[in-house]
Amino acid sequence: AIEKNKRRKRQATYLEALRPEIEATLDRLLPAADAPPARLHAALRYSIFAGGKRLRPALVALAGETYGAAATDLLAPAAALEMIHTYSLIHDDLPALDNDDLRRGRPTAHRAFDEATAILAGDALLTLGLRTLSAYPRGADAESRRRAVELVADAIGSGGMIGGQVADLEAERSWPEDAAAALV
Repeated sequence: AIEKNKRRKRQATYLEALRPEIEATLDRLLPAADAPPARLHAALRYSIFAGGKRLRPALVALAGETYGAAATDLLAPAAALEMIHTYSLIHDDLPALDNDDLRRGRPTAHRAFDEATAILAGDALLTLGLRTLSAYPRGADAESRRRAVELVADAIGSGGMIGGQVADLEAERSWPEDAAAALV
């Protein structure tokens, strides 16, 4: 139990130390909120900086460190995955999918802005995330960056995350009228 507590403290300390660096990298990579089109960029930033633990970027840094890379070299690719994750949350919250009004205690992007802006903000985050993966880390060879984009695209495509959303929608549509009776 003592070792387990020590490991949790190390993990929490790692996340606490890395999170400001991830936030700064996201801030650097995203367009300024007032850059044209300002409403779109404000929605990107609103969604990206809505809180969250930043576990995905931390996993990228940890995996890279496991293989000898410096976490600082992986901040941009880690931020790219956070952009892609945030895109998925924006789209998941839309009325056509889960129709959520709140995320992390504040209005979802389509409530804070509007549905069209939320869709475009998600699209822009996906695009910027993939573009970032294709360009970083700067010292990596082009084939490694291309392979990273390919792997992420496969994971989020119709055979991955987006396919999972479709399966979720199909399951909702096939839910019986009397759900309680179906459990018997």
